Amino acid sequence: MTTTIKAAVLALLSLPLLLVGTWKYARSPSHQLFGALVNRVDTDSKVVALTFDDGPSEEYTAEILKILRDNDVKATFFLVGKAIQSNPAAAQSIVEAGHQIGNHSFTHSRMLLKSPDFVKQEIEATTGLIRSAGYRGAITFRPPYGKKLFTLPYYLASRDITSVTWDVAPDSVLPLNASPEDIARNAVANIRPGSIILMHVMFESRRNSMAAVPEIILALKQKGYRFVTVSQLLALADRR
Repeated sequence: MTTTIKAAVLALLSLPLLLVGTWKYARSPSHQLFGALVNRVDTDSKVVALTFDDGPSEEYTAEILKILRDNDVKATFFLVGKAIQSNPAAAQSIVEAGHQIGNHSFTHSRMLLKSPDFVKQEIEATTGLIRSAGYRGAITFRPPYGKKLFTLPYYLASRDITSVTWDVAPDSVLPLNASPEDIARNAVANIRPGSIILMHVMFESRRNSMAAVPEIILALKQKGYRFVTVSQLLALADRR
């Protein structure tokens, strides 16, 4: 076998490993190729950021806002542009309640192998809708499904937009039918100072996640934790 053929064979054998490695890197919550990515903040303070993906929805936005209001907690909502477009009043109610809003793309598409124009449109259209809802704070971005590789991080870095992922995701790592108690236990067991919790509550299929939120809040408050928005958490990192 010639050296050229050997090299070709080795390249073919290495390709699956390269593809698997690239796929794992693309979905890593703690790394990306360009720009700032935060999945938690290194702090000694017992603070945690509670975040919700997707929505807004007409029914479930009101429910989660009531839970947060009753427990005196401010959270961060990563909203989808199409959902804001369909439920503008729900988005406005999040703003009026004093919560932070982040960008979760317009169509919630996996942003892998997408063109620069697609990425730009997805983010800018959603940012425009967030501003139209009355939100005036800093807007961070959360990649749909946590997926990012080349084009998306490059776009975000070029515009100084921070990617925000998570280090605690109880209703993502557990089965969809996990009980509220199991979801809450998983969240509390994995929390540490500076954690960012990801939750999904905007769909009927996530009723147990919604029910777990008060339990998570109560358990963490009993442990001495304080709830802050993502921007407040990032400010702690800036002061270190």
